[in-house]
Amino acid sequence: MPDPVLRATRSWLAEHLPPPATVVVACSGGADSLALAVACAASSVDSRRLVAATVNHGLQAGSAARAAHTAEILTGIGFADVRVLAVAVDGPGGMEAAARRARYGALRELADSLSSGGGAAVLLAHTADDQAETVLLGLARGSGPRSIAGMRAWRSPWGRPLLGVRRADTEQTCRTAGLTPWQDPHNSDPAFTRVRLRREVLPLLNDVLGGGVRPALARTADLMARDLDALDEIAAAALAQSKLPDGSLDIAALRRHPEAIVSRVLRAWTTAGGSGPLTYDHLHRLVGQVIAADGARQVRIPGLLDVVRTDGTLRLQPH
Repeated sequence: MPDPVLRATRSWLAEHLPPPATVVVACSGGADSLALAVACAASSVDSRRLVAATVNHGLQAGSAARAAHTAEILTGIGFADVRVLAVAVDGPGGMEAAARRARYGALRELADSLSSGGGAAVLLAHTADDQAETVLLGLARGSGPRSIAGMRAWRSPWGRPLLGVRRADTEQTCRTAGLTPWQDPHNSDPAFTRVRLRREVLPLLNDVLGGGVRPALARTADLMARDLDALDEIAAAALAQSKLPDGSLDIAALRRHPEAIVSRVLRAWTTAGGSGPLTYDHLHRLVGQVIAADGARQVRIPGLLDVVRTDGTLRLQPH
């Protein structure tokens, strides 16, 4: 039977990124990303440019040497172009969020520099196990269907070919290739929520529910993503029908749609108008402006903007 990692990678590349696209493979040196790198190297063709990148976060002693060693491994498995990206980890949200922000920023910058036609694709090695953890976090935070839909297989420039592959499969790929993955000590540190989910919560759920929790959560994400895609298409049509020539929204036209569509229209409209991320409370009050006769005449939203209800329309204006 073909290697599940190789099979998933080849299938993803054929569906989402046919030649001559440029592909950046992000690799930390751990089992998941090393397996993805092995599969990409084995799937490469002359007309597809393949670049490997490893990020030095500078958070641990010897991190520069670790990144250099990972680069050597990547060269050894067939990558002719390997980049080591050094980043500064700082800013709000704690170390985990800051590291992610720095890493993604560096990878996006590299991708943009490699192609004049809108940037290259960046492949990330998230597996079905990672997807399960993401869905569980979304459920616990009550952050709505988008978080329950988890990570997408493709949302430019980020590609995730291994969302249907288990972590045990990536470890087997590394063993078959004769590679010893790096064991990041942060992945066993209970100070991180994901570590406790992985080591304590998910095993307990498996025990209580009789197993199969991880793949079930991953399937839930896939099903939810399909529903959201359909709702987003309907909302895009509703926005086009409700938007007036001056950019305001016709409340009567918008009110014909279900609340789930109204909220999506409002999120897309405010985002296009320069708004920052909306909270549940923001959206609740904005939807009230449309569907309730006594809805607020003015709602302040991120981005130094107000949504003002007047003369049967909603308008965005600076506050």
